[in-house]
Amino acid sequence: MGYIAIVDYGAGNLMSVHNTLDFLGYENKVASTSEVIENAAGVILPGVGAFADAMAKLEATGLVPVIKEEAEKKPLLGICLGMQLLFEKSYEYGEHDGLGFVPGQVCPAPDLGDKSLKVPQIGWNAVHILRDDPLFKYVRDGEYFYYVHSYYGKNCAANTLAVSDYSLPVTGVVK
Repeated sequence: MGYIAIVDYGAGNLMSVHNTLDFLGYENKVASTSEVIENAAGVILPGVGAFADAMAKLEATGLVPVIKEEAEKKPLLGICLGMQLLFEKSYEYGEHDGLGFVPGQVCPAPDLGDKSLKVPQIGWNAVHILRDDPLFKYVRDGEYFYYVHSYYGKNCAANTLAVSDYSLPVTGVVK
């Protein structure tokens, strides 16, 4: 199969992803050059932190053009903030352009109405699969994912594969 490239742009949970892939037996390389991404079988864009800072760090690496080009040829998986960067735009502390792979915006979680629900949402929540996809080969509807977020994908229903309920449908998986 070849290796999986994990994009290193200084804003990711890089070693967690690397160690997980090692544990699962998948060859992987940390990618800080275009060559590593170009020669990979797939690409993972990890992320932790704020959208604008992460996007600026990603752009500063010069890897955005190669990520966009290679995403046309091979799988690209965004995890956590990495998934949010796949959207067209974010409204986290201003308005910021994303990579534009997923139509829609990353928006602040609104006043949820239910005061027992906190923002940021931190904890486990059941995932509800909306559309079957090979990505869910080992995931069943109702299984739990861990969330830490104050923002969510909006206006992306056509690309949403799974959501969790947190007083509103929180986008958990997009394609």
